[in-house]
Amino acid sequence: MAGRADSTVLAGARVVLPTGTVENGRVIVEGTRIAGSSAEGAPAVDLSGHWIVPGFVDMHNHGGGGASFTSGTVDEVLTGVRTHREHGTTTLVASTVTGEMDFLAERAGILSELVEQGDLAGIHFEGPFISPCRKGAHSEGLLRHPDPAEVRKLMDAARGTAKMFTLATELPGGIDSVRLLAEHGVIAAIGHTDATYEQTVEAIDAGATVATHLYNAMPGLGHRAPGPIAALLEDERITVELINDGTHLHPAALELAYHHAGAHRVALITDAMDAAGFGDGQYQLGPLAVEVKDGVARLVEGGSIAGSTLTLDTAFHRAVTIDRIPVGDVVQSISANPARLLGVYDRVGSLEPGKDADLVVLDADFRLKGVMRKGEWIIQPQAG
Repeated sequence: MAGRADSTVLAGARVVLPTGTVENGRVIVEGTRIAGSSAEGAPAVDLSGHWIVPGFVDMHNHGGGGASFTSGTVDEVLTGVRTHREHGTTTLVASTVTGEMDFLAERAGILSELVEQGDLAGIHFEGPFISPCRKGAHSEGLLRHPDPAEVRKLMDAARGTAKMFTLATELPGGIDSVRLLAEHGVIAAIGHTDATYEQTVEAIDAGATVATHLYNAMPGLGHRAPGPIAALLEDERITVELINDGTHLHPAALELAYHHAGAHRVALITDAMDAAGFGDGQYQLGPLAVEVKDGVARLVEGGSIAGSTLTLDTAFHRAVTIDRIPVGDVVQSISANPARLLGVYDRVGSLEPGKDADLVVLDADFRLKGVMRKGEWIIQPQAG
């Protein structure tokens, strides 16, 4: 019996499965999917000395490769998507930044077409429903309260592809907006917020399930006024986003989140902007000018951190080698958890038969060597 032309066995690597790591394991790819068994004579690729992990899932990303998801053309958005795929992100949500409502609705229409084509996994609206006290790299003059009617306007413009809204839930309309999103199966994320501990608990009880880049753009943890961080870390209903680029978080803050929330409640994200995978220089983030220097993006006016230049292969490498997070926990945080939150775990997020053949090959030092998406090599590893 001849092997299928589109059947391949990736053999000899350490394979990270939901049940643990298999030494000298193998992954069988047939067409676009992972298979449970291979046909006789299927070609084998020797990946001894490597790791095979699921493709990364980024649920918070504003662009890359010099292209912006917030303002770029369709071709530019696809350039950004390709850039992140080359760094292991096989599933990606496009995040917007604060803008005029009509502009955001227009962007939602453009991005939704790319979701429908399978290039994106959804849309995340970060702003304009956030606190001016914690605006970060968002234009204060365009911020507004989270009026449920306006939230609904953007949901409708996205034609069912909206996956997440970041809200300052303490603002007027915040709790009602959380309830609206929860009723429609859209993630309500607490972020860019000046909420108290008690206000954050109220939002969680109303249906919020994600902390947008925990620690960043929110009050710090205090011993008399614990603020949102304590409420978000302690509640099992919340998944906390972390930007592990060495700039947004001290390693001790990352360790605290993993220790207190557990790996099953962490989602490693990039919060990347245009410069990710592209380089230093001058950029625009929405209407605001950004300078990227030594890989750190900051607003030209005021100096606030303006997203990151992170890619998820770097986040993975840092988590394992610098932060000493176990490999299986990092895989959970960078693939499985975000896939579950986005409602796509039936297709991606783990290496299991029937799922898309989305995977990343890493060397013994956890450097990216190969990327496969839907059975096609984006970066083909050197065998052996």
